[in-house]
Amino acid sequence: MEGGRATLRLDKWLWQARLFRTRSLAARQVAEGRVRVNGARATRPAAVVGPGDTLTLVRAGQVLVLRVLALGNRRGPAAEARALYADVTPLPDPAMPHGGALD
Repeated sequence: MEGGRATLRLDKWLWQARLFRTRSLAARQVAEGRVRVNGARATRPAAVVGPGDTLTLVRAGQVLVLRVLALGNRRGPAAEARALYADVTPLPDPAMPHGGALD
């Protein structure tokens, strides 16, 4: 808990939410600065997240913006994992080349 708020390690939450296949891969992505928490680059896998936080990451060449809704107790099935977050990724801008995708 951080300041009375329920929290979980960032790498563990990313793994439980099935955004990465292994926890070590999630930790590596965080350590390499490829994940942002509330707009700030996270560089420590032990950084904490909790409900209400916004995560930004690149997965399969797409930028994802996710709002943390809940903390998991385990790495469950995909349906259970999807209940941990809301995808708030903005729609691509059709005026931009490639629909705003990153090169």
